[in-house]
Amino acid sequence: MTTFAAQLERLQQMRRDLVSQLRSQRGGADNRVEAALQNREQVSDDWAAAETEMELGFALEAHELEEIAAIDAAIARIQQGTYGECQDCGIDIGQARLNANPVAMRCIQCQSKAEKA
Repeated sequence: MTTFAAQLERLQQMRRDLVSQLRSQRGGADNRVEAALQNREQVSDDWAAAETEMELGFALEAHELEEIAAIDAAIARIQQGTYGECQDCGIDIGQARLNANPVAMRCIQCQSKAEKA
C-alpha cells in the first residue's frame, strides 16, 4: 500500500503541475473562451500567425486535458483498489511500468495489442 500511496502523491502532483501549466498558458484565464477573447483583443498585424498560434495552444491544451483525465482515472483506480491491474487481462501491470508511466491501464503485452489494433 505504501507504493500506491507514493503513486497517489505523484499523480496528484502531476495533476497540480498540469493545471498550473494550463492556467499559465491561458494567461491566468479560467477557461478557453476567456483566453481566446484575450488573445483576440491583442493587436496583431499578422492574423494568420496569431490564428496558428491560437490553434496550437488549443491543441496543446486538449492534450493536457487528456493527461489530466488519465491522471484522474488512475487516482480513481487507486481509490477503488484496482490500480496496477491490467484493464484487459487483469494481471499485475508491474511496478517498473507504473513507475515509468503512473497512468498505465494495461500491461505491456495488452498495450502492444491495443496499439496494433
